[in-house]
Amino acid sequence: MSHSPIRKDKTCLNCRHVVEQKFCPNCGQENTDSRKTFHHLFIHFFEDLTHYENAFWRTIKNLLFKPSSLTKEYLSGKRLSYLAPVRLYIFISFITFLLIALFPVHVNDTVHESSKLEKVKEKVSSPTNSLNEDKDVQTLLNSKSISEENKKAIQDLLDNPKKSDDKLINLGYKSVEQIDSIQKYGSKSEKLSDFGYWINRKVQLIKDKNSGREVLDKFIESFIHNLPKVLFIIMPFFAFFLWLFHNKKRWYYFDHGIFTLHYFSFLLLIFLMLFSIEKLGALINLSFVNFIINCITFIGIAWAFYYFFPAHHRFYGESRIVSFTKSMVLFIINSFFILFLLIVFAFYTFINLH
Repeated sequence: MSHSPIRKDKTCLNCRHVVEQKFCPNCGQENTDSRKTFHHLFIHFFEDLTHYENAFWRTIKNLLFKPSSLTKEYLSGKRLSYLAPVRLYIFISFITFLLIALFPVHVNDTVHESSKLEKVKEKVSSPTNSLNEDKDVQTLLNSKSISEENKKAIQDLLDNPKKSDDKLINLGYKSVEQIDSIQKYGSKSEKLSDFGYWINRKVQLIKDKNSGREVLDKFIESFIHNLPKVLFIIMPFFAFFLWLFHNKKRWYYFDHGIFTLHYFSFLLLIFLMLFSIEKLGALINLSFVNFIINCITFIGIAWAFYYFFPAHHRFYGESRIVSFTKSMVLFIINSFFILFLLIVFAFYTFINLH
């Protein structure tokens, strides 16, 4: 609270209402001098920051360790002591995807099989290389990071170089021109459906412009960049399914919406914490630290999966058997729905690669 002297003028500077005491009874603004010294500015900033931090850490503590307590407190009217649900979700989303942008996810070279196979293909097509004497190819054959099927195919190329074709990499077409030609001049059995032609042409365009590694990197980058949109799409449906399974007279859709906001805030917060710990562990890169991080990750993922069940039971106040049954059904329905949306979104992301 500010210790600035009260203005002699009793007219509120904000709403022009008559102010008899320190605060305006109409809008709540403090009737003090609006021109502050640096000292007053600093004290005011510190007071606001302290109040925000107290509310913030209290909110985070309850969100992580007391399932549904925030929702019950909010709906009971106790709202000043905690961050508002929408503000909480937006804040955690912002921090999460800011860190993801600062520390992007990349595909590990050692496990990216397609890039290795592309190198073999280049060596096969080059008449100056002897594959049997090539150290990279021999290392690849001895590696555990590619499948036995592809090792067998590579060995077949070593034994029969003239049989080299596009079986390892190509999806069946060598160029966009070939697809267009088949679609225009090919026989009925060779021609594709309109959708098949569109998707195959799109795949070939992406292959022509990007390597396998580039396609995967762009896909992951685009997916993570647009993930907040997916979550915003999922949340109202998540709340809708909760509404379907509970008493319509006792619970409004608004109540389920608040529960959903808090639950998704929790999921994002767990993801943020595990992501940050993983990046910190990568910087330290010690076996003992990595072991601890793996244990923390396992516990975090397990808690994220389990969290919904006690949260549902405590918030809706039903018997454990009824609550567990509803939770399981809701968990399965939402899992399939989320999986469906992610597949649709993944397809949308793929066709918009360039």
